[in-house]
Amino acid sequence: RLIEVIQHDVKRLDRLITDISNASRLDAELARDDLALVDLDRLARDLARTYQSERSNQRGVTVEVTGESRPVLVRAHEGPISRVLFNLVDNAITFSPEGGQVRLTLVPSASARIQGGRSLARLIVDDDGPGIPPANLDTVFDRFYTQRPEGAAFGNHSGLGLSICKQIVEAHGGRIRAENRPDRDGEVAGARFIVELPRAER
Repeated sequence: RLIEVIQHDVKRLDRLITDISNASRLDAELARDDLALVDLDRLARDLARTYQSERSNQRGVTVEVTGESRPVLVRAHEGPISRVLFNLVDNAITFSPEGGQVRLTLVPSASARIQGGRSLARLIVDDDGPGIPPANLDTVFDRFYTQRPEGAAFGNHSGLGLSICKQIVEAHGGRIRAENRPDRDGEVAGARFIVELPRAER
């Protein structure tokens, strides 16, 4: 039993060190001048297919992209932006109930504007989980913040995933926020994460 505890702690430390290392490399990675046109719709649908095939989970949570497929272009580093989508979906699956659904919705041109008058592409990630305590809607993006649903295995998350998302999104001139999704009665129906990035034209 003691050996099992030690092995678990070693895995947890290895995961933490790996996540810290990845986070520390982000600045250098994002500083490279190799931005390209990235289609958020393609990334989202590729990710959903990956979860449906290779990353199926034991609790039967599905990942779907809502709406008709159409290009949603941003000028970005594809690897880091893919990591944002992966982190948000992985986090949503963690909090989803058995048989729940994670939904990705893309809005090609959001009504909000950023400095310079450029329109925004908006990505919304919804889950059917318990939502986020109102006091934590901002702190969920702090480094090492972690709050897992009851019964989740301790140490499987470093608390860096959402912090990394914020770092990547802001480095691309965008913004990210969290809110609770209400149902028809005004009760919390799940969490919602919204990513907005400057839209690019072909």
